[in-house]
Amino acid sequence: MQAKSLILLLVLVMCGTTFSFGKVNKKSAPWEKDEKMEKFVNDLLAKMTLEEKLGQLTLFSSSWDITGPITNNNYVEDVKKGKVGAIFNAYSADFTYRLQKENIENTRLGIPLLFGYDVIHGHWTTFPIPLAESCSWDLEWIEKSARIAAIEATSEGLHWTFAPMVDIARDPRWGRIAEGAGEDIYLGCEIAKARVNGFQGDDLSKNNTMLACAKHYAAYGVAQAGRDYSTVDISNRELWGTYMPPFKAALNAGVATFMTSFNELDGTPCTGNDYLLDDVLRKKWGFDGFVVTDYTSIMEMTEHGNVKDKKEAGEVAINAGVDMDMQSGIFNDYLPKSVEEGKVLESRIDQAVIQILKMKYRLGLFEDPFRYSNVKRAKKTLMKPEFIEASRELAKRSIVLLKNENQVLPLNKDIKKLALIGPYVKNRRDLVGTWSGAGKWEKAVTVYEGIEKAVSKNTEILYAEGSKLFGDDKSGFEKAIATAEKADAVVLLVGEPHDWSGEAASRTNLELPGVQPELVKEIVKTGKPVIMVMMNGRPLTIDWEAENVPAIVEAWHLGVQAGPAIADVLFGDYNPSAKLTVTFPRSVGQIPIYYNMKHTGRPMDPNQKFTSKYLDSPNTPLYPFGYGLSYTKFDYSNIQLDKTSMGVNGQITVKVTVTNSGKYDGEEVVQLYIQDLVGSVTRPVKELKHFEKLFIAKGESKVIEFKITAEDLAFYRKDMSYGVEAGDFKIFVGTNSVDVKEASFRLTQSSILPEK
Repeated sequence: MQAKSLILLLVLVMCGTTFSFGKVNKKSAPWEKDEKMEKFVNDLLAKMTLEEKLGQLTLFSSSWDITGPITNNNYVEDVKKGKVGAIFNAYSADFTYRLQKENIENTRLGIPLLFGYDVIHGHWTTFPIPLAESCSWDLEWIEKSARIAAIEATSEGLHWTFAPMVDIARDPRWGRIAEGAGEDIYLGCEIAKARVNGFQGDDLSKNNTMLACAKHYAAYGVAQAGRDYSTVDISNRELWGTYMPPFKAALNAGVATFMTSFNELDGTPCTGNDYLLDDVLRKKWGFDGFVVTDYTSIMEMTEHGNVKDKKEAGEVAINAGVDMDMQSGIFNDYLPKSVEEGKVLESRIDQAVIQILKMKYRLGLFEDPFRYSNVKRAKKTLMKPEFIEASRELAKRSIVLLKNENQVLPLNKDIKKLALIGPYVKNRRDLVGTWSGAGKWEKAVTVYEGIEKAVSKNTEILYAEGSKLFGDDKSGFEKAIATAEKADAVVLLVGEPHDWSGEAASRTNLELPGVQPELVKEIVKTGKPVIMVMMNGRPLTIDWEAENVPAIVEAWHLGVQAGPAIADVLFGDYNPSAKLTVTFPRSVGQIPIYYNMKHTGRPMDPNQKFTSKYLDSPNTPLYPFGYGLSYTKFDYSNIQLDKTSMGVNGQITVKVTVTNSGKYDGEEVVQLYIQDLVGSVTRPVKELKHFEKLFIAKGESKVIEFKITAEDLAFYRKDMSYGVEAGDFKIFVGTNSVDVKEASFRLTQSSILPEK
């Protein structure tokens, strides 16, 4: 497995695909001083009328794709009039070339358009949804997927992606949990950096790199009731301790743009929130890119009720720190009057224009507006064989083995009769998942096709759909049951439709949709070895299935190579190594449930009535954060510390030996958590602080070493200063957030620390 990954990387390099791992963009964080650029931009600004400036602050959608309410059908005419600085939902080298040509030839100053799109988990070559990718805990492969996405997207004329989504999400009712990295802060920060590096590469002047966008700023993932676009009401401590760190990590990685979120925060919609956009982003963090709104979110402030009309909404947004208006057209329509009235200073508009022009300059668009729109390059680039193979590699690394009773898996390729049952067996459309954008779902390889190619010639594959993904039709049950009864084993393929997760896809019931739960029960009744493979965009409540189905595989929505990747895991060509990055609840009633919650003054005691518990369910999750099985067995030694106390400037070395005592080579994600036993404010029961994913051959032992420093112990203290407090700590190391070894140490000093 390890050798195969190295070979793939060599192939990618040989084919002209280069990657940078863990590097900060050379043109960012902070951007290098460029006096030539500064002069060019300032000279251009001096030539611009107010109308032309406002055009640069306006982003309109083309008609190629629909990702929100249509508010403007005349974007081509607006381009010709210089009333648009950027276009989104427009791609293909030919189309972007023609639209850019209309812009250059018809506008007075010929300022190039910026083309943006939701390139979320691949372009033509779709990779696993981001939540699935995060379960790989493989930062190099996550960065590779973003790099490949950028290479493909830029070959079709795109300069900018509305990704990564870095929202921490702990409520699986919220559909957009599929688009992020899960519930953990530390892992979320690391993945945010990897994705920014992948999209932006090491030099934005190269025509295969694109601007990344950290979204949704901020706290969008904690919408009340898990309902998209709903209100957010959290403490300042929760904001800074949980939801802001991934945005700061993205900024530290050099992200070029930020996108405001739909929700309000502390009573003010984020699109008009000067605390977030000016006080924090510009002044405190020193952000030197530009801020774009989410789709029509300036206009939506009138619905929030903090402004009386669109004109006031535009004034609040621009004065708060928004630089570009997505889709509403409010800046064009109303800011001239606002400037005339003195409610918006033209100097504020100039600041926004400068930031946008600088990004266009860094991309090389003033030098050659058409440099990204090359039809020949696109034909040579899109869905290259090595990109397809990379999608398969990351897909199999993203598959989580949840249950494997009596070692039902891996299946033998010589099995005589294998039944494939369920609505996902021959499903192609839904494999690519939510926000697949330009992804070629019709080129996705089905699970049937993947398994058919994997098994021996002597294997007979039996098939029955059983049911649809949703609806109440049970007419296929009889055939499905009869098919299962003829087989030696059953692979039961179930899940959510692709559009049941993602934006505007909140759910109150997280069971398998339609009659699928009943189908599962009927197939289990046959007594055959059943492997349930789930394809979905969020954690589902599968309490009955977890108790009764012999083997369960969480495959998520894996992209164009879903079928072969699932076959690789089912038949043991790849030993599953993925771990959950979001907790699976037993029922919706447990939500929110996540691994690093806080203690209560009345902890659960089953023998005492007045303690924190449910009458009808355990407190514990169905599957905890960090959980995932392997076909082999990993044994952990006790933790060894080189010392049991340290000062603020010291460090403690943590060592643990992990032994592969099973029958297969495999990869393990070794996870280190820390608990602060006493703080000036209450502290979580544990927090992920380090991890390492490594390959261990069967029979082999490896020593894993982590370094604990004061930075790992820092938090926002009672007075909201960031730092550490002297006291006792516990270290946990293990295979998930629950199954861990434990040790203790003491920090001898308190101190303020620089924020990360």
